[in-house]
Amino acid sequence: METEPFRIAIDEDVLVDLRARISRTRWPDQIHGIGWTQGTELSALREVVEHWGKRFDWRVHERALNGFAHFRARIQGLAVHFIHERGRGARPLPLVLTHGWPSSFVEMTRIVPLLTDPAAHGASAEDAFDVVVPSLPGMGFSERASRPGLDSIIPSTSSASTFPTCCSLSSLPAHRR
Repeated sequence: METEPFRIAIDEDVLVDLRARISRTRWPDQIHGIGWTQGTELSALREVVEHWGKRFDWRVHERALNGFAHFRARIQGLAVHFIHERGRGARPLPLVLTHGWPSSFVEMTRIVPLLTDPAAHGASAEDAFDVVVPSLPGMGFSERASRPGLDSIIPSTSSASTFPTCCSLSSLPAHRR
């Protein structure tokens, strides 16, 4: 299996198009005083859309995400994105963290530094992990499946042996010395 480095680089045209589509949102009416009883409360949704359309700075987040070691590997014909961060300790244990659906690898990025460099956070370096955080097919920067059955190529945490078999830690570029 081949792995290749991956860098997040969203074209500016894509971001401009997204902001333009957000700005053209056609808002429905809402019955006064019903709040959340019939779905999302309109004022809350408008606030979220306002944030994403006008205040969210994708480039700031893109730079932060690119601070991690990203890769893509072909697994069962799909390009699967993952982060692989080496532990800073004498014998880091391998650990695969998977996100739920719908979600992305981003929700795991806050804990990766704690797991890979526990000494920097007040714990023992002996507790370090080599962390792999794959993006589920169709999520993040992984390709979406084009046929049934490929949604299980990234295992649940209860069957985490599949991913290391497909993508052994010793074969990952970040793991080589």
